[in-house]
Amino acid sequence: MPGVTDTTWLDATAQADLVRRGELAPAELVTAAIARIEAANPQLNAVLRTRFDRALREAAGGLPDGPFRGVPILLKDLGCLVAGEATAFGLGPLRDLAWPVTSYLAAQFQAAGFVPLGRTTVPELGTAVTTEPRSFPPARNPWHPGHSAGGSCGGSAAAVASGMVPVAHASDGGGSIRIPASACGLVGLKPTRGRVSQGPVAGEAWAGGVIDGAVTRTVRDAAGLLDVISARMPGEPYYPPPLRRPLSQEVGADPGRLRIGVLDRPGGEFYLDDPQCRAAVGKAARLLESLGHRVEESAPAAMFDREFGRHFNAIIAADVAVTLQAFERQLGRPIGDEEIEPRNAGYRRAGQAISAVAYLQGRDWIGSWARRMAHWWDDHDLLVTPTLGAPPPELGWFTAAGPQLEGRRIASFIPYTAQFNMTGQPAVSLPLHWTPGGLPVGVQLAAAYGREDVLIQVASQLEQAAPWAGRHPPAPA
Repeated sequence: MPGVTDTTWLDATAQADLVRRGELAPAELVTAAIARIEAANPQLNAVLRTRFDRALREAAGGLPDGPFRGVPILLKDLGCLVAGEATAFGLGPLRDLAWPVTSYLAAQFQAAGFVPLGRTTVPELGTAVTTEPRSFPPARNPWHPGHSAGGSCGGSAAAVASGMVPVAHASDGGGSIRIPASACGLVGLKPTRGRVSQGPVAGEAWAGGVIDGAVTRTVRDAAGLLDVISARMPGEPYYPPPLRRPLSQEVGADPGRLRIGVLDRPGGEFYLDDPQCRAAVGKAARLLESLGHRVEESAPAAMFDREFGRHFNAIIAADVAVTLQAFERQLGRPIGDEEIEPRNAGYRRAGQAISAVAYLQGRDWIGSWARRMAHWWDDHDLLVTPTLGAPPPELGWFTAAGPQLEGRRIASFIPYTAQFNMTGQPAVSLPLHWTPGGLPVGVQLAAAYGREDVLIQVASQLEQAAPWAGRHPPAPA
């Protein structure tokens, strides 16, 4: 499609505007996205399962008149259930299991006018920071296909970064929106705890650490997506502070002169500390100073408390054990250790061994620690860190040292992200740096609880000062 109708690199906001003005029909957007998926996916394995025929029927029919009417989207193959459609959560035993319920989140995507084209590849149960599941092909990084696309939303990020679709559903329990956004050169906004409903199947996951959102190429899409999926639903365990106005109205708004702390290296030798990640933060700090903000080296004293990882992993282990039990009920049979990855088999054993008292003690510790973290924001508006400890590694790196060291390599890669899942604060990864070899390196901004508005305002400033939307990965060979 030549000229203005070539939608490959148009964001979701621009594509929706074409439909609104009558310049393109929803079916044309969907047909073009299907062609891009068919061309690029054989190399990248970003899309695990398609629903092209159904999507074309939906696009040609009476779509809801939402703000993103006709825009193609991909849903992560973990959560965001649609009644009658399969979602495998990265597990081979669930590959053909159709779910009986539609999640509130999927219903809100539909009401906004999005047309889902399929499901994106995920790591098994979303417990890894790379998308290399045992039961499915690995998602590959569009910038360098031999490298990881991150996880657990690696398929979603690879699809958006390569131009298959403008946006894709994502979720984040320890960095899973921000990690692949950093690895693939995208915007990855993790909302405040409770901003997006986990219902009706679940109240919370990972002790309130899991939250849904999207990976996008532009800040305005990140804002607009959150606007349409953040409706309050009945029975929520958390209700975050209401935003003063839609986030889309914060794009381009003046945040004033903010107090910003910068942390460019982790607090322990067991974390990766790549100089390219420090360079990315240094570039962001200089940009923020040039925009008039007060920038200083500062961070919460509790950021790298050595006890955090132990309690966080106990929460994951307990959740994995409970989740596998729920899946066994859906399947009507046990799931054996030989059917899942050693990492998740280990999590299940550990989760089954945790007593109720020990689990609650861990949650109490996390609660007290989160209060220590929050005090820093009494005197600051934003914290700036690398998103990750290193650029995306080659596929296979996390498991190359064997099952015993896989967990250590996963933890070493994410010094900065999981903390904000446990505090519930919003955070965003922005594509502000590339290595000399052409791999993206993200910078994370974290705001106080409930302050996505500040994140969008500052992210928009940085996007204007150092535009990234025109930078695209090489076309598939």
